[in-house]
Amino acid sequence: MGPEASRSRLAEAAAAFTSNWRNPNLRRAQLSFLGAWTAEWAFTVALGIVAYNDGGALALGLVGLLRMLPSALLAPLLSPFADRGRRERVLVVVSTLRGLATAIAAVTVALAGPVIVVYALAVLSTIAATLFRPAHSALLPTLCRTGHELASANVVRGLLDSVATLVGPLLAAVLLAFTDVSVVFAVAAASSFWAALLLLRVRYDAPPRPAAARRPHLLKEAVEGVRAVARSRDLLLILGLAAAQSLTRGALTVFSVVVAIELLGTGDPGVGALMAAVGVGAVAGSLGASLLVGTGRLGAWFAVGVGLWGLPIALVGVFPQEAAALFLLAFVGVGNALIDVAGFTLIGRLAPDAVLARVFGVLESLVAVSIGLGAILASAVIEWLGVEAALISIGLVCPVLAVASWWRLRRLDRSVDLLDLDIGLLQQVPMFHPLPLPAIEQLARGLEPMEVPAGRAVITQGDIGDRYYVIESGEADVVGDGSVVATLGPGEGFGEIALLRRTRRTATVVARTALGLRALGSDRFISVVLGYTPSAQAAAAGVDHQLDRFRPREPFDEPPAAT
Repeated sequence: MGPEASRSRLAEAAAAFTSNWRNPNLRRAQLSFLGAWTAEWAFTVALGIVAYNDGGALALGLVGLLRMLPSALLAPLLSPFADRGRRERVLVVVSTLRGLATAIAAVTVALAGPVIVVYALAVLSTIAATLFRPAHSALLPTLCRTGHELASANVVRGLLDSVATLVGPLLAAVLLAFTDVSVVFAVAAASSFWAALLLLRVRYDAPPRPAAARRPHLLKEAVEGVRAVARSRDLLLILGLAAAQSLTRGALTVFSVVVAIELLGTGDPGVGALMAAVGVGAVAGSLGASLLVGTGRLGAWFAVGVGLWGLPIALVGVFPQEAAALFLLAFVGVGNALIDVAGFTLIGRLAPDAVLARVFGVLESLVAVSIGLGAILASAVIEWLGVEAALISIGLVCPVLAVASWWRLRRLDRSVDLLDLDIGLLQQVPMFHPLPLPAIEQLARGLEPMEVPAGRAVITQGDIGDRYYVIESGEADVVGDGSVVATLGPGEGFGEIALLRRTRRTATVVARTALGLRALGSDRFISVVLGYTPSAQAAAAGVDHQLDRFRPREPFDEPPAAT
């Protein structure tokens, strides 16, 4: 890579962060994630201490299982709430509930109340937390205009996730050194409330969504999310690889203890050191992932991330020395950062916006189940084959699957690149420019290519309109009442007046040169453009401007007769 390319890549990396900061809605949404996840990690540390003091390692494990099961079972069932209306409001409710549960836990511990109450509050907090990441993941595309901006948002969130993984436990450790567990709970509650306050200030025009049923059918709505995944081979592939990565993640929770104590002989402090190496790698990987925002190869980098989640673990079994293990496990953190950026961005691009939160809910459920299975699998394989063989056999699962999926992921990259070209073409049209990414992607997926030879009419004055057209290449003359009133070129569109005003065509458009067009059906055009306030206003202003410039002598204000 030459110096110019390096500078360009660094500029794109810097833009990934500055674009999030300049967009006030993205900034608030991202900071709310930092607050919520810092609270989650601090809460986890405090709860672990309470459980261990209450019943030792067994109680600690049981409480962990008690928190994991609701996440696995309820994530798909609760996620429909985030698809029904404004997703930031769901996040406000979730963060407030978590804050209240954590605050009551703080009071309970401070007053030496029943420990069972703290456990019950932990379950309640976890149930609320189950909905946070799917709703937040579904909110980000709505706040973005382009795929590049969405990738940038996921880079920033991945970094904040890594930072929270370090800051939450560190904050808890500092507080515990000078105070007690109740103060950790109180600070975690304050962090959750802060996240809710930030989300209250998010302001945007929500894209059109189907009206929610008066009587909720959560199971039926949850199944729609599962069906959306099942209908898309690409989504199935991404979620399948994410499940494999989570299986390895669950195994790592066992390996980190067994490797430190039995294989390396570093004792309890070694467990923390190994996991800290993963955390350091995650932060470094998140910073490095910012260099990938403009590459357009997210599928390929997702495969690399999946491979890095397993290969270093396998190599620890080959090189069982402390320095080697610390160095290798840092690359697991790098892989995690790549998966966060590429995986969440690709799911946000592939899943329909109407069920996006439910798709992320399916992902959350898969992750929770796979982590539990991974921990059980690692324990069984260690008993059967020994530590080194278990590290190698389980560590190779992700790299093998990543290699097997490589070409499909590269094809996915090419299809996303083509979609981005159509989005770029549409965004040159003023009325489409305000649309958020999910809405303009809906238009782009409905575009049909057309070739028109020079001299042929595309639309004729007085005809009934059923399509909107955008010029990809060539030029066209707009002819009204026999006179040329305008000439259109690439990036300009025509045909919207008849669709928006429900009139007949007000002018004829003739190909001046050979035309490459993208055509859009009237139903999709009207539902998106009129369903989103900023684009509807821009479209109305554009129509008024065109009619001020030319209005046909014969009025066509009456709606076309039904056929």
